[in-house]
Amino acid sequence: MSPQAQSLVQSVDWLAIAPPTIAAVVGLVVLVADLFVGDNRKTLLGWVSVAGLAVAGLALLPLLDGDRSTFCLTGDADVCSYTADRFTLVIQFLVLGGALLAALLSMTALKDAGKEAGKDADKSLPEGEFWFLLLSSAAGAALLPASRDLATLIVALEVASLPAFALVGIKHGDRKSSEAALKFFLSSVTATAVSLMGVSFVYASTGTLYLTEIATRIEDVDAQLHTLAQAGVVLTLVGFAFKTAAVPFHFWVPDTYVGAPLPVAAYLSVVGKAVGFSGLILVTVIALPSYADVWGPALAALAALTMTIGNVGALRQRSTRAYSAVRLLAWSSVGQAGYLLVPIAAAAYSKDAEKAIGSTVAYALMYAAVNLGAFAVAALVARTKPLNRISDYRGLYASRPLAALVLGFFLLCLAGLPPGIIGLFAKVTVFSAAVEAGLGWLAVVMAVNVVIALFYYLQWTTLLFRAPDGEPESHRVPAPLTVAIALTAVLGVALSGAPQLILRFSDTGLF
Repeated sequence: MSPQAQSLVQSVDWLAIAPPTIAAVVGLVVLVADLFVGDNRKTLLGWVSVAGLAVAGLALLPLLDGDRSTFCLTGDADVCSYTADRFTLVIQFLVLGGALLAALLSMTALKDAGKEAGKDADKSLPEGEFWFLLLSSAAGAALLPASRDLATLIVALEVASLPAFALVGIKHGDRKSSEAALKFFLSSVTATAVSLMGVSFVYASTGTLYLTEIATRIEDVDAQLHTLAQAGVVLTLVGFAFKTAAVPFHFWVPDTYVGAPLPVAAYLSVVGKAVGFSGLILVTVIALPSYADVWGPALAALAALTMTIGNVGALRQRSTRAYSAVRLLAWSSVGQAGYLLVPIAAAAYSKDAEKAIGSTVAYALMYAAVNLGAFAVAALVARTKPLNRISDYRGLYASRPLAALVLGFFLLCLAGLPPGIIGLFAKVTVFSAAVEAGLGWLAVVMAVNVVIALFYYLQWTTLLFRAPDGEPESHRVPAPLTVAIALTAVLGVALSGAPQLILRFSDTGLF
């Protein structure tokens, strides 16, 4: 073998890449198995998918003993394309856990769609394709936080995004679903195009795709390439701002959440955000720390705009409007994205950037648990009231006391009020990151927005315990939906009882 060919040979650490690989392999298995499984046994595909995501999550355990890297340069073992450090493992846990809960919600949704398909074939959902798309997207989302070069980062981003387009538009014959998929597709394609142009400019000015190498070389860029490098930085940030649903790149969120199947909306609200924010963290803090004076103020302004527009949009939702509950959760997720941006912006000004990034990771974990739980209860209500209006939740306590108590708890967590201690703790952590970084004005904007959010969260919460308009309805809750609600409730209560556990995720291991 020639020396040049030998330099291209790389060893693969299969244990390090196991979590995304397992999700991808199970996705392929489900797709092939769908050809041989009869229509009356399609539920088996769902359980295989849930088991695959659980095994992928368990594959994180052997990686806890230390950082592992693979696909490294033969001449420099410290420059790698894939790194399984603490930051990677926490985000992969969030992604795979979120996908698992979305899969449990999907099993109920697909079963209900199958019953409706007996009356109207246009309402059927192709189960094999659904599970394949969900697992493929989860595999890409799990790959992204481990990516340490721009090529792998963009590929992972698209592997996570492309199946999501199809998931949003998977409802056959549904105009809302098709419109939502089109809006989501066009916005994401625009974001990808902008990101690729920015990445190409950064590569042209530095001559490398590896994040750590870019951080070193971009400081000493030739004067003739300085403008090109700056343009690359700005375009890359704009591209990821689309992915995180930051204002003014948020316009696709409400319609997409309403048009998509409810479990897919829940998946996008958590896993989609994890993908965008982990990519944004890697690009800014790892690859472009020397341009903190560019991305720091930009992200701070985006954070202020995003939380304000998101909360005002949620505040304007009318309780009697169709799908107003889902729209409120959609606008709320935009507002929450603003809070998640605050510590990343603070990292540009803070002496301890790792601590600031840890605040974002901790907040993301809290948000993932309680927001998925809120969507799970929304899915329960939607089984009898498919228009899912906020007014449909009036008197939920009379018919479903446990569901009402759990949803009330989740909404209080999102608002940051006791007994949702974990929500309060996460908001204080983010607020502290802004203050310690000298971004007092941003902390004030955040405090104002928390007060705005209190109104619509409390309004929805009080509605749960009012007297119902008619006779309370009762029906059997499917086991997968019960498990999803129970898991999120237990996690939320456990973290509220011991919020210090979230501090363990502050050490991201990125530096």
